[in-house]
Amino acid sequence: MTSVDPFAAIADPNRRHLLEELRRSPKTVNELAQGLPISRPAVSQHLKALLESNLVTVTARGTRRVYSVNNKGFDRLNLWLDQFWS
Repeated sequence: MTSVDPFAAIADPNRRHLLEELRRSPKTVNELAQGLPISRPAVSQHLKALLESNLVTVTARGTRRVYSVNNKGFDRLNLWLDQFWS
């Protein structure tokens, strides 16, 4: 899996919306697609970029794939940002 720059990943407003939704609770692609004016396949592509940047994780539950925020990925962002205020 290639690694996507997390700052590039969160530059997209649709991805930020997905992260806000996932911050509230883990969700499937279909649940996430209900809140956006883009197609389910487009949501999947955005989630792929978030996965590749380590900002979300995915867990298989039966036939469903449930996405959630990856705190470790955000810890790396926080460490980088904190250097400007330390």
